[in-house]
Amino acid sequence: MTGAVAAGALAGLGLFLLALALIPRRVSLARQIAAFDSGHTRQSARREPRALSEKESETSRRVGALAARLCAEQGWEFPSVKANLSLCGKSFESYLAGKILLALFGLIFAPILAILAGLAGIRFSLVIPVWMGLIVAGIFFFLPDLDLKQKATARRRDFRHAVGSFLDLVAMNLAGGRGVPEALMAAGDIGSGWAMWRIRDALTNARITGQTPWQALGALGEDVGVEELTDLSAALSLVAEDGAKVRESLTARAASLRRREISDLEGKAGQRSQSMLIAQMLLCVGFLLFILYPAAIAVFNA
Repeated sequence: MTGAVAAGALAGLGLFLLALALIPRRVSLARQIAAFDSGHTRQSARREPRALSEKESETSRRVGALAARLCAEQGWEFPSVKANLSLCGKSFESYLAGKILLALFGLIFAPILAILAGLAGIRFSLVIPVWMGLIVAGIFFFLPDLDLKQKATARRRDFRHAVGSFLDLVAMNLAGGRGVPEALMAAGDIGSGWAMWRIRDALTNARITGQTPWQALGALGEDVGVEELTDLSAALSLVAEDGAKVRESLTARAASLRRREISDLEGKAGQRSQSMLIAQMLLCVGFLLFILYPAAIAVFNA
């Protein structure tokens, strides 16, 4: 009975997918515009330098492109995910391909184990591997999100540290008599590291496209999800004509970033101290049990 139900469900799913593929869909104008914008964004993203090298197979590239096109047609934008991907130097297509392929692997993992168990002589109900496959597929589907969030948090912290150094360099260049655009470009050329490279590329592209440097910094801040760059862009657009006010504002912002970084480091140090204290207490409890166990056994056996 269970086999017949499973076969009927698979046959119905196949007929549904066949009908869905044969019947042409009428795509709305909004979805067509969203798909065009997504394709244009991918074209421009290919021209930007990536912070990390990506090695993708042809299958994963096709799967990611199809999934990204489907998301664009449906109007699903995922701004926070795209900001994290831009910060980590990964494409939206590779991210979607990883999620889908991992979910498929988790879906077939439990049935493969069930087949191996059947060959070994272990018999159990067909419902167990089906549910196990669905649960493992769901877990594997969300694993890239956790990994991306952890990497983006670490890289965003490093980016804020680089922004603080960048502000100090800009303030020193302003004190030397340079204007705001020249000071921004000079500070970007002095710094090194992947965060400074992103800032330098944004300022260079702004010069080519005719944007102001603070507009480029604001766009970069929105792209990678770093609020400090967005606030810096707004502040520079207000006081770009007065070098003294700009220098004072940048110095104050750099000091504020350093204080925030120090407070974060102190909080992490406190958490690690508490973890070490708990580990030491557990070690002491284990040592006491090791000492008291023979005495307790001797008392109970007396």
